[in-house]
Parts: sequence; C-alpha cells; structure tokens
Amino acid sequence: MLAPIIGILLFTLCYLVAALLYPGGSQANKTSIGFSWINNYWCNLLNDTAMNGQPNPARPVAIAGMFFLCITLSIFWFLFPIQTGIGKFARLTIQIAGIFSMTIALFLFTKWHDEITNLASLFGLVATVGSFVVLYKINWYGLFAFGIINLLLVALNNYVYYTKGLIIYLPVIQKITFAAFLVWVCCINVSLYQRQKKNCAVEKNTGNPPLF
Repeated sequence: MLAPIIGILLFTLCYLVAALLYPGGSQANKTSIGFSWINNYWCNLLNDTAMNGQPNPARPVAIAGMFFLCITLSIFWFLFPIQTGIGKFARLTIQIAGIFSMTIALFLFTKWHDEITNLASLFGLVATVGSFVVLYKINWYGLFAFGIINLLLVALNNYVYYTKGLIIYLPVIQKITFAAFLVWVCCINVSLYQRQKKNCAVEKNTGNPPLF
C-alpha cells in the first residue's frame, strides 16, 4: 500500500523540475522570468506557451507529472476501500468515482482545461466524501478531521476563484490545498501499511486471521 507514496514523490519531482524549466510569466507579471511560487499556477506548467509568450519546455515534464499523479491516485482509490474492508456498494462507489476522476484529469493539459477540472473535481468529490465516511466508520478520527480541513481548503479555492476578489492569492492557496491533500493521502497509506503489518504479525503469532 506504499505504492501511492512513491507515485506522489515522482509527481513532486516532476513538479520541481518543470518549475525550473518554466520560462516565465504569471498572472501578476507577464514579463517575469521563471516560475513564481506565489503567482503561478500548476496548470501554467502544462501549457504549450508560457505566459510571457515563449515556448514552454516545462510542458512534457509537467504532463509526465500529471500521468504519475493520476495513476497514483487511481491506485489509491482502488486499494483504499479494499484494504478497509467496507461493503460492496461503498467500495465500488469510491473506486469508480476515484478512478474516473483521475482518468478525466489526465487530459488537464488540453484546451478543455476548465471543463475537465470541473468534471474531475465532481467525481473526485464523490470519492473523497466516501473516504471520509470510511475513515469515520473505522474510527480514524484524526485522518477524518484532516480530510475535513482539506475539504474546507477546496471550498476556499472555489470561493476565491468564482468571486475573483482575492484571485491574486489563489496560486498560493492552490498549492497549500494540493500539498495538504497529498499529505492526507500519504498519511492514509502509511496508516494502512502499519495496520497491515500489525495484522500480519497477529496472524503469524496466533495462526488465525485478525479481526479488523
């Protein structure tokens, strides 16, 4: 269950390399040089042309990063409901919604960026809320609370994006939200891995399969 963590690390590496390759330009200054962690969005790295008008050599690396991330989260959404032993309906709901969300998100670099973002977010929300329910039912209240914080951050992103009043701060809010979500996924994976190791040890010592 540690495979998603490896995928997230690969995505992070691609993100950093793509940021180094980005020629320049942001919402705050179209003629700026390089990637601004305060003023640029992740999607700027996916465009053919940088915001300063130059060809964007960061694009292939950023697309590779999106590929790693989408595959990683698809694996997570597939394995998480299996590892927690929930009912068939809930398991299939999380798996289908999560994998469908990530499949759609693979095309974020196309000209239909906004439509893909909205559709992927909708299915991702279904999978995430389903995960909240599972975390609460198995008494992982800390991770449940962390997930709620993530949901509030997503709501803040949408509020800032649609009201436009604080749009200048959105790139920073976006990065904080994204980082928090990926840390949340990693924490869930580590907890599942530790529980699996504990259960294997119990089964080895007793000869009986452990209870959840």
